[in-house]
Amino acid sequence: MKFTEEHEWLRVEDDVVVVGITEHAAEQLGDVVFVDLPEEGTTVSKDDEIVVIESVKAASDILAPVDGEIVEVNEALTDNPALVNEDAQGEAWFFKMKVDDLSALDDLMDEAAYKDFIA
Repeated sequence: MKFTEEHEWLRVEDDVVVVGITEHAAEQLGDVVFVDLPEEGTTVSKDDEIVVIESVKAASDILAPVDGEIVEVNEALTDNPALVNEDAQGEAWFFKMKVDDLSALDDLMDEAAYKDFIA
C-alpha cells in the first residue's frame, strides 16, 4: 500500500488502483454519516476534489491522489457510510481508478513513512 499526506491509501490490484482513507483519518473524522462518490467514467487530475465525506464533526474533501479515470465506486458506502469507521482500510474503499502512469505512485509514502508522518 501507498499513502498520501492527505491520509489516503492506495492499493494496486491488477491494472487498477483502489483508493480509500486511512484508519487515522477515519478516527479524526469521527462517525461518518454521508459519502458522496464520483461518477464512474470521470477523468480526474491529481488534487481534484472527487469525494465528499461528512461526519458528525465536519465535512472533508478527498482529493485525487494521481491522474486517471474512475472505473468503479463503492456503492456500499452510499447505503452504509459508517463502514468507513468500521473498516477504513478494507471494505470501505471509495473508488477504483485506471491510472495514467503507475510510476506516479512511487512518489507516495510507504506504510513506515506514513506512520512516521502521523506520529
